[in-house]
Amino acid sequence: TPVMDARHYALEAELGDLLFAVVNLCRKAGVHASIALDKANAKFERRFQEIERLAKERGIDVARAGLAKLDELWDEAKRTEVSSAAPGGT
Repeated sequence: TPVMDARHYALEAELGDLLFAVVNLCRKAGVHASIALDKANAKFERRFQEIERLAKERGIDVARAGLAKLDELWDEAKRTEVSSAAPGGT
């Protein structure tokens, strides 16, 4: 519909502005935005793979799991990643 198209266009424009601002912030901080994004993507993939592993181990179907269960698994994956990255972690 025309109203939805206009909303989509407006949202797209605002999100573009937000992305531009974040890239500019990276530049001012001396951080390469593309490297930061690559690292964030890699971290997401590691955590999601851990979610899939935990779910399989517990007999949980990720496709059917509710948001609360997925959030619980995500938090557990984060804790696992943080503890293994800590000094003395595995």
